[in-house]
Amino acid sequence: MVNLARRTILFSLVLAVISSAPTFAADPGQTCEKAASLSLIKCVKKMTNLQRKCFKKNDAGCDGADPNVVKALTKLSDKVTKKCVNDTTVQAAGFSSLTLSSLIDRLRASCSAETASLVARAYGGPHGSVWASADDEDRKCIDGIFKSASKLITGSAKARASCVTKQRKSGNCDLIKTDSKLIKLEDKADFKITARCPGALSSLTALSNSQFLDAASAQSRCMTAIAHPDTSPLELDCGPRGDIASLPRGVYTQVILDEATWGTRCGDGSPFAFWIRPAPAGFPVENVVLQMQGGGVCILEADCNSKPASLFEALNDNPVQSGIMSNSTATSPFANWTKVFLPYCNQDLFIGGGATSNFSTVTVHRFGGVNTRGALRYLRDALWREMDTDPEGYRPDRIKMLFGGTSAGGFGALYNYHYVLDDLQWVHTSSWPDAALALDSGTGFSIGNLGILLLSNQAPLGWGALHMLPPYCKATNCGVGPVMYAASAPRLKNEPEQQFLVLSNQVDSTQVGTTGFPNAGTWINAMRQSYCDTQDTNGLRYFLPAITSSTHVIATKTNLFTGQSVDGILMRDWLDLAMTDGDSLFDAVEEGSLVGSISGVNAFPCSID
Repeated sequence: MVNLARRTILFSLVLAVISSAPTFAADPGQTCEKAASLSLIKCVKKMTNLQRKCFKKNDAGCDGADPNVVKALTKLSDKVTKKCVNDTTVQAAGFSSLTLSSLIDRLRASCSAETASLVARAYGGPHGSVWASADDEDRKCIDGIFKSASKLITGSAKARASCVTKQRKSGNCDLIKTDSKLIKLEDKADFKITARCPGALSSLTALSNSQFLDAASAQSRCMTAIAHPDTSPLELDCGPRGDIASLPRGVYTQVILDEATWGTRCGDGSPFAFWIRPAPAGFPVENVVLQMQGGGVCILEADCNSKPASLFEALNDNPVQSGIMSNSTATSPFANWTKVFLPYCNQDLFIGGGATSNFSTVTVHRFGGVNTRGALRYLRDALWREMDTDPEGYRPDRIKMLFGGTSAGGFGALYNYHYVLDDLQWVHTSSWPDAALALDSGTGFSIGNLGILLLSNQAPLGWGALHMLPPYCKATNCGVGPVMYAASAPRLKNEPEQQFLVLSNQVDSTQVGTTGFPNAGTWINAMRQSYCDTQDTNGLRYFLPAITSSTHVIATKTNLFTGQSVDGILMRDWLDLAMTDGDSLFDAVEEGSLVGSISGVNAFPCSID
């Protein structure tokens, strides 16, 4: 009885305290923001679990029409609609230009994109090529790394969301405590992956344990930026922020990347710089055409020593503004698109993974792949800032891009295309490698053999490029064009724009010399045979004029871009068709008069009509 009386008194006191405490109405904007963040996290958790089940059951990922995928995305929509209510509430949450509908679209797109990116990294592209060829032990490893990375992504996003919510509500996020949570999550994921995959993870994914988890952590930070209009007090490396400049529209601005932040570096050790020209005001900033600069390649000490100093720095390179990169609507259908120019400063075909060639008389830093990805991430965040000023806001599926390059830059477009599709999830992107057929001559320093050196980390010849390759093409001969086309084909054409738009003149002495062919006739015959061998490859289209004089690079030469017709279509119109109606694009290839005019040249060994 005494205990009951005490409990009664205590309960009465509690009620009194509760009734006398001040009450606060929940802030609708904060409620909306919290719902957006948690709904995205729950969606990614659900979607990644669904993908694991689909691969185990069907040896393939779930597609967008899967009822459970539809259900997960619908649940996200319902949760956000319930808490955000209307456009006013969304804007009160800090999404200043977004509507309720566009916020939901943004979150749904992010849920799908982050899931798809992790699937590509772990299973070997959206088509799961690594999973398909894996034995039982490797499949346990793949399943384990996918599960651990998924938990790291969602757990880290949840920890950051909690910090942002506390800061917004009462200004008391404990950054030290948040960082401690994040470190514990990363350590746990690393322990799980190491236990599940005792062998080298890079043999399956092309990435080491730390590289795989770093990519997952980066995804988590982007999820936070997508779901929170203000991520303070966190300092993230994704989304609009102070160190991403607001660039003037219709004007080229040089961007110099700080190595301490971006990990970028030119061949001589100087900073990597590139150029961005956002679309003029009134034109969609999300339409982008990007050119990677050419400039040869050096591998050994002697040839690196023979190159001019200008090929190892980027600060003094200026953007090309002709042909496909012209700002004149009379020349280019892409004149009013956002333009991006990536200088070439590492002599590594834009694939170097951060190694250094320390020769006795010259040092060359091989950071081409690192520089490319740093520039692309900067571009993403700059576009994000601009796109968030309109009601639709930034979503990766809003980006429409022509991602290409000339000569060595064409090789770069070939080797980095998968990063744009699978990591950035810019799914409406075509790749235009120009004058970079990457044919294998079969000689000692052929493209097929160089991979043995360039994928290694062994100084001074190794470029540390393995982790730059797609998980579905990481063999030493993946630098060969037709090999990369074949490996990429199963993951292409999920959208009409997803294809390689291969550009080259059929007479090109530069390609003959740089790829180790003995003469023009041999190279032309190899090119023609390669075309016939690959002409029905999914996601591969060719534009091959037969100009009789040696011509290296064609897309940036205005006279050829606007005046060289092949199969009745100009290059400018052919590329425009690729971006407006990609499913209708056709090969534009001509026989020309090369047989007889160039020694040893044979006719195409297949029909080119």
